Amino acid sequence: MNQLIRKAGEAALRLLYPNTCPLCGRVTEREVCPDCAREVRPLREPLCKKCGKPIGSDQEEFCRDCSCTRHYFDEGRALWLHRKQAAWSIYQFKFHNRRIYAGFYASEMARIYEGYIRKRDISLIVPIPLGRKKRRSRGFNQAEILAEKLSGKLQIPLDADHLVRWRDTRPQKSLDPTVRRENVRGIFQWTGRSLAGQKVLLIDDIYTTGSTLDSASRTLKKAGAEKVYFLTISIGQGY
Repeated sequence: MNQLIRKAGEAALRLLYPNTCPLCGRVTEREVCPDCAREVRPLREPLCKKCGKPIGSDQEEFCRDCSCTRHYFDEGRALWLHRKQAAWSIYQFKFHNRRIYAGFYASEMARIYEGYIRKRDISLIVPIPLGRKKRRSRGFNQAEILAEKLSGKLQIPLDADHLVRWRDTRPQKSLDPTVRRENVRGIFQWTGRSLAGQKVLLIDDIYTTGSTLDSASRTLKKAGAEKVYFLTISIGQGY
């Protein structure tokens, strides 16, 4: 009898709150709808050996940006290109409070990149912090929620407290690459213990030019980190 009641309750909840695809919002019986499962594919080689952005051929090592820019992070990867369904999904996650999507993103990150992360002997996961104004208006830090989920899945320690953004900045999306770098230069501080010998994985939602991740990586290395890697949900295709 109890089992029948439980099943009836679950069926009622499915009618009231049907599962929706985290990549397009359509109702689906699966975790991801068939169209998105077919169209939104994880990034595959050839990829830039620095930032993980798709490149033209196996004969190239770096994308155009990484060929001419000094990055402070050692290496990084992303799940998808920032376009169509992936871009829509992240927008909903950040600006329409779809925090529930963090579990899906973290599961995909663990599924695709657990081997990559283990091979690099990551010892600490750190999310990119938001400025006070953005955190107050949004109510949460999307990178922190994602990092918490990934930390739990991989059982790698999380520190979401000691990398701090000490001043607010202009929105990066409205700036050209040079101004982006100036906008985030020196905005982070590490307030925790020395990171000597640590290999840190930074978590953020989108990689565009890498300016924010570079600034954070520089701060972590000044605090003693041996290596700094990053993982994002999506990555742009260039400037």
